[in-house]
Amino acid sequence: MQKQIVCMKWGAKYTPEYVNILYKMVSRNLNDSFRFVCLTDDAAGIRTEVECLPCPEIQIPEVKKNLPWRKISLWNAHLHKMTGDWLFLDLDVVITSDLSPFFEWEPESSFVVMKNETQPKQGIGNTSVFRFKVGSHPYLYRNIVETPDGIFGKYPNSQTYVSKEISQLTWWPDQWCRLFKVHCVPPMPTRWWRDPELPRAAKIVAFPGSPNPPEAMEGKWPCKWYKKIYKTVRPAKWVRDHWTEKDSTP
Repeated sequence: MQKQIVCMKWGAKYTPEYVNILYKMVSRNLNDSFRFVCLTDDAAGIRTEVECLPCPEIQIPEVKKNLPWRKISLWNAHLHKMTGDWLFLDLDVVITSDLSPFFEWEPESSFVVMKNETQPKQGIGNTSVFRFKVGSHPYLYRNIVETPDGIFGKYPNSQTYVSKEISQLTWWPDQWCRLFKVHCVPPMPTRWWRDPELPRAAKIVAFPGSPNPPEAMEGKWPCKWYKKIYKTVRPAKWVRDHWTEKDSTP
């Protein structure tokens, strides 16, 4: 069966390069045939193998509309030209190993997500990597459109909203999805002289916030000057090996 992968790109934060590299990382790490969709408001510069569809709108306050809350539009009961199960990937993830298990794990689950290890034991997912079934949990979309003030007053961000409103979460195995700042950057003070390491069993490394993959490979961690003593990172050479449009990696 054809695998289905979707990402989203809106606004100016991410360039087409992020979509193109994500596509190549998927193609290098998935032997089966696949459909790759980018939901976007600007398809310029995106490689032709990527199927670009309009980024779905969501009727919430303008100040929230272009934040990660826009991902909630994926839970609209009807997504144009999309049916079945989809693996969602943020544009700033680095794929390091075979993706096939993400389509095979807990196949009956309508929502599978990575744990948010920055908030351990709180039952909150990190929506950098999740699998969902189109048309499932439509109340997530409906409720936020009908009562946005109540949702925004109760939940600090979209992934907490999704995690707490879905009655039963299914998690990826912990070792599959790792966070760069939590699992790769060495603890203080060793990060001053030790390079970030790729966990051996990791299949995807997520980069929420800063640094993003290009910054990590250069050893840059943008932050305010008074935080630089601990927000420091040496170049992650393995990021350069994987976050690339080249056809093969070492």
